[in-house]
Amino acid sequence: MLTRPELRGTQAAVSATHWLASAAGMAMFDLGGNAFDAATAAAFVIQVVEPHLNGPAGDVPIMVHRAGSASVEVVCGQGPMPLRATPEEFRSRGLDVIPGSGLLSACVPGAFGAWLRLLRDYGRLALADVLAPAVHYAEHGYPVLPKTVEMIGSLAELFRDEWAESGRTYLISGTVPAPGQRLRNPVLAATFRRLLAESQAAGGTREHRIDAAHRAFYEGFVAEAIDRFAGTSEMADATGRRNGGLLTGADLARWQPTVEDSVWLDYRGLTVHKPGPWSQGPVFLQQLALLEGYDLTAMDEAERLHTVVECAKLAFADREAWYGDPNHAEVPLKALLDRGYAEERRALIGESASGTLRPGSLDGREPFIPPVLDVTVPPAEPSWLAQLDDGVPAVVRRTAANGDTCCVTATDAEGNMVAATPSGGWLKSSPVVPGLGFPLGTRGQMAWLVDGHPNTLAPDKRPRTTLSPTIALRDGQPYLAFGTPGGDQQDQWTLGFFLNHIEFGMSPQQAVEAIAFHTDHVPSSFTPRKARPLALVTEAGRDGAVLAELRRRGHEVVEVEPNTLGKVCVTGRAGDDLVLAAASPRGLQAYAIAR
Repeated sequence: MLTRPELRGTQAAVSATHWLASAAGMAMFDLGGNAFDAATAAAFVIQVVEPHLNGPAGDVPIMVHRAGSASVEVVCGQGPMPLRATPEEFRSRGLDVIPGSGLLSACVPGAFGAWLRLLRDYGRLALADVLAPAVHYAEHGYPVLPKTVEMIGSLAELFRDEWAESGRTYLISGTVPAPGQRLRNPVLAATFRRLLAESQAAGGTREHRIDAAHRAFYEGFVAEAIDRFAGTSEMADATGRRNGGLLTGADLARWQPTVEDSVWLDYRGLTVHKPGPWSQGPVFLQQLALLEGYDLTAMDEAERLHTVVECAKLAFADREAWYGDPNHAEVPLKALLDRGYAEERRALIGESASGTLRPGSLDGREPFIPPVLDVTVPPAEPSWLAQLDDGVPAVVRRTAANGDTCCVTATDAEGNMVAATPSGGWLKSSPVVPGLGFPLGTRGQMAWLVDGHPNTLAPDKRPRTTLSPTIALRDGQPYLAFGTPGGDQQDQWTLGFFLNHIEFGMSPQQAVEAIAFHTDHVPSSFTPRKARPLALVTEAGRDGAVLAELRRRGHEVVEVEPNTLGKVCVTGRAGDDLVLAAASPRGLQAYAIAR
């Protein structure tokens, strides 16, 4: 039984991981905006009301389908590592991994610039219109989420004693806010207002004013504040020491968000589009290529789950071996998506669960996966965090935990469609920059410090990220735009949604509410890189006989609470003249609107 209605409309649809963001996005249509304006407004609100999951200095891939086009483009909001970031620099500090918190792992902030690029090139409204809801919530406050409170509470000691600007931003009179209490961020509101003021002062066309806001962020007062903070401050981080940063204002000034072609694969009459191998997006397509050889509808539930999970293991093993920034590394993407290769890989799937990472050999090259720190259940404290220098509080260990993500999707009656998964720049992993009201990101932790891998750290190179929104077209026409939070699990939880809809005929809302599952077979992309090679994690509610059969096949089945895996958000087209929207009930937070 559905917990939420099937949403259909004639004008527009928005689905995002916070109800205030969805409402802000829908308000843009009243101003004459389109789906791209709506997504931008929603994303800026999410930067304010979900600070534990993303921020202006984070990162985002934005999938874009423009009405009348048969293609999908990707606005890349993943900034590169600083020019000073080299493996040798980290090794000279006694590090064999990039820490998961602090200033050392900061990339060039990509989210703000990417949303401005989307607005300038695809939207219609002025920056002042789409930024107004975010400014309002930052200045006047918003009801703080329980999860935000939980995270602030776990780090309150650090915020009071070490990351003082974070304490001023997220604590209320030095205390942790209560769930639902109004939380304000006047410094962030002032940052947004100054960006708007400099934009308006530039005059000229709408596009010229948006470019002026970009310059104010990446070459003006924002870049100057980041340069000053990262270059002169030493902050406690997950290494157990205090470190300064490598990011400079010059790094920000030389960066521009790019628009790239998507990567795509045809499946069951749909063309599925993903961001490139600087994300984990192609792993979704690799799973589809493997699953194309099976009739999932003819299988019983245990066999189907086994098959989907074993295909995921093979696709994600290739992610570990082959993915990286294609501007800096040779990524054999065509070979990875070749159907002949998928057929060869399919032969590796047997009746029993595999506990071994098995990447394929491609183009005469042998795969390489660097040794991981942890391939079983992690110890209480990873060895590289075991010792803390005197005076650094033990709470900094908590900052190294992997973060989460947000999602924004929008579709309008014209046929414009967008899906994005903003992330990074969250409150727990990096201190707030004084005078700006937001922290830097820590995406650099996903790069390797070993030599010879496509994802090896290098200056001006994007670390391979987990962010992975999706757009699917049918006969060149808009069909579905979707995504979910979830780190490494994004392309498993959205795959489950997609298969439920395409293979089993569920409506989008039914598909997002169905029991979710994933494997923890591959090492996490976040430091430290934990893995459970045989784990099959499923929400509770499956028949005991199904779970028994999976265990018989060798899966280590882990049942978690119902409605706890993912927050899939969906918009799309229902027929030729209707829009649709769906949102996961998990977390009681994501919200869809259609009208």
